[in-house]
Amino acid sequence: MNVELLYYTKDPERAVATAARLCYAPVGASELMESLDEERIHKVLSTIMAGGHFSTLEHASYTFAIDGVSRALTHQLVRHRLASFNQQSQRYVKFTNGLDTIKPDTIAQNEECNRLFDEMIEKTVEAYQAFVAAGIPAEDARYILPNAAETKIVVTMNIRELMHFFTLRCCNRAQWEIRDLAWKMLELVRPTAPFIFATAGPSCVRGACPEGKMTCGNPYPKATRE
Repeated sequence: MNVELLYYTKDPERAVATAARLCYAPVGASELMESLDEERIHKVLSTIMAGGHFSTLEHASYTFAIDGVSRALTHQLVRHRLASFNQQSQRYVKFTNGLDTIKPDTIAQNEECNRLFDEMIEKTVEAYQAFVAAGIPAEDARYILPNAAETKIVVTMNIRELMHFFTLRCCNRAQWEIRDLAWKMLELVRPTAPFIFATAGPSCVRGACPEGKMTCGNPYPKATRE
C-alpha cells in the first residue's frame, strides 16, 4: 500500500479558525486571516472542537493518491459519501498482462489456503484474458475479477469528514486493510494541523469506547490537545 498526500488547503488551522471567527467579527475574512496569531488560532479551535461546531472544519480539505489496495478496501472507502473519489476504471483499463492482487496475511500464512488463492487468481486471470481476446468488452470481462484485484484511487476529504473517517476506520474493529490506510492517512495529515488532529483516531483516544459488547477490549492510549 502506498499513500501520498498530493495537496491540501494552505495553513488549514488558520483557515478553519478564520471561518469560525468570522461569525463574530466586524471585519472580513482576509483581515482576520492575517491578524490571527497562533495563540488566538488555538483558542478558537479549542472552542469549536469542544462545542461541536464542526461545520468550520469543512473549509480545509486534503487530497490523497492511494495505490496498492484492493477493491475490497475501496468498496468500503466509497461509503464515506462526504468525500470525492476517482478510481482506476476496470471498464477502460485492460489487464491483459496480468493482474496484481492483494493477499491477506491470514491466507498467505496458511500453506493450503495460499496455494488455493494463487490457483484461483491464475484461473481467473486466464479466463479474463480469454474473454478479452475473444472480443468481450473489458467492462463485461471484468465481472469475474475478484475483490482482491489491486486498484488505485484519488480521494479528497475535508477535515470534518477526515475526523469521522479516522473515528470509524482507525478502530481495532475496522477491517485490517482500511484500518492500515486510515492510520497512514492520519500520519500524513497530523503534521499539517497538529492541534486539530491531536486527538484524531478511534473513539477510545478521546473517551469511552462506544462499541459496548463489541469492544475490542484493547483501547489506544488517551490523546490530549495541548
